[in-house]
Amino acid sequence: MSGNETMGAAIMAMTDALARCSEAGPGVSRHFLTPEHKQAAALIRGWMDDAGMETHMDAIGNVVGRYRGDGSIGRCLITGSHQDTVRQGGRYDGMLGIVTPIVCIAALNRQGRRLPFDIEVIAFGDEEGVRFGTTLLGSHAVAGNFDPGVLDKCDRAGVSIAGALERFGLDPAGIPAAARRAEDVLAYVELHIEQGPVLEAEGLPVGVVTAIAGATRSLVRFTGVAGHAGTVPMTARRDALAGAAEAILAVERLCAEGRDLVGTVGIVEASPGAANVIPGGASFSLDVRAPGDADRDRVLAAIREEFETVCARRGLSLEIEDVYDEPAVTCAPWLVEAGRDAIAGEGIRPLALFSGAGHDAVALSAICDVGMLFVRCKGGISHNPAEAITEADADTGARVFLRYLERIAERSA
Repeated sequence: MSGNETMGAAIMAMTDALARCSEAGPGVSRHFLTPEHKQAAALIRGWMDDAGMETHMDAIGNVVGRYRGDGSIGRCLITGSHQDTVRQGGRYDGMLGIVTPIVCIAALNRQGRRLPFDIEVIAFGDEEGVRFGTTLLGSHAVAGNFDPGVLDKCDRAGVSIAGALERFGLDPAGIPAAARRAEDVLAYVELHIEQGPVLEAEGLPVGVVTAIAGATRSLVRFTGVAGHAGTVPMTARRDALAGAAEAILAVERLCAEGRDLVGTVGIVEASPGAANVIPGGASFSLDVRAPGDADRDRVLAAIREEFETVCARRGLSLEIEDVYDEPAVTCAPWLVEAGRDAIAGEGIRPLALFSGAGHDAVALSAICDVGMLFVRCKGGISHNPAEAITEADADTGARVFLRYLERIAERSA
């Protein structure tokens, strides 16, 4: 960053550079332990070096930079976000939370400033889980709850995570060494694009996060009887897809009745899948999220009851397989207050909101308090090539983040 360049301009240039570390095609496609990951990691590590940090890559593919404090507080503040993207995603999801702390630390380093604690910036290798169907691998390793059983999971080409790590030049046996001890960590804080429309609707560039929604994902299967589309009367049918369609609409209705509840069916499949055959089977994915676990549990119970009612009336059988369940994470009140103060310090009205998306903070909450700041994104669009922020908002986010670090230091003294 040149002497007259704003932090926002530096951030935009860095995210543009990282966006070029992508598979060919629309948007940004950068997945775990691929050549694109290696290219991005090298850029990030170089920027960390230039910012005055001590750097390394750990055994799970996280890039770690440590900026030394003055030693008055022995515990370390961790920040960062993820390097990987969804397929044909945007250039700010994850990336903004890596480059903003680097730019802020570079500013501290130029000024010769040291905070009371060390700051670690971690660019997590795998959060989205696109390649192997995993999530939060990098942050789970840092939190010390990495499941070694996932090393046997394979991508579509049959390459296991263990094999991919070795091809990347990493030793899976070293993953336990990536773990931090809870007593050594002051907190984890993450800056992220909002991925939603609230800040834009409020006319605000930044906000402070109070909670990260819990999520339950399930695979739902309805089974009926396949039959000839022309010969089975409508009153005699046990049409699994018709029942699934009714159930999907019930998900929409029940989740719309609750505050801050969301429910999504993103995949629907029918079998045998022929135009002239009544579907004897239908399956769909179900994703339910809420910032409060009690609300999520309540609506899931109501959804299950509705599914059972539909099946009983239509003569269908029901199977529900829960494939993912993550409790909600409440941001530490002292970090929320530090965020409010930092935002107000820039003359901006502090707005508190929750995150409906999962983040690396979820994994780190197992060992420390967590906090988050959001930056406005255009139209609330994310996981999409159209994902966009402005240079002005990137600069505001960086200035707020610097104040956030200072407020955390004050509260930790």
